[in-house]
Amino acid sequence: MQSSERKVRIARIFGAGAFACGVIGLVAGLAEREWRLAVTGWFTGGTLLAVLAGLLLIEAYMDMRRTPHP
Repeated sequence: MQSSERKVRIARIFGAGAFACGVIGLVAGLAEREWRLAVTGWFTGGTLLAVLAGLLLIEAYMDMRRTPHP
């Protein structure tokens, strides 16, 4: 497996984690209960994972454009 493929796979996992954090934050906000990380904590964690996923995808794209494929 090439490093660019590995970066894309990790970015997809981070994207799924960001979506899960967003859903948990939404449920925490709708439940109106006090959660350990609170609503903003879950959304902040999801945003961080989404930004990291975007950066990994950009880096993988740049790697793929630099190296020619057979």
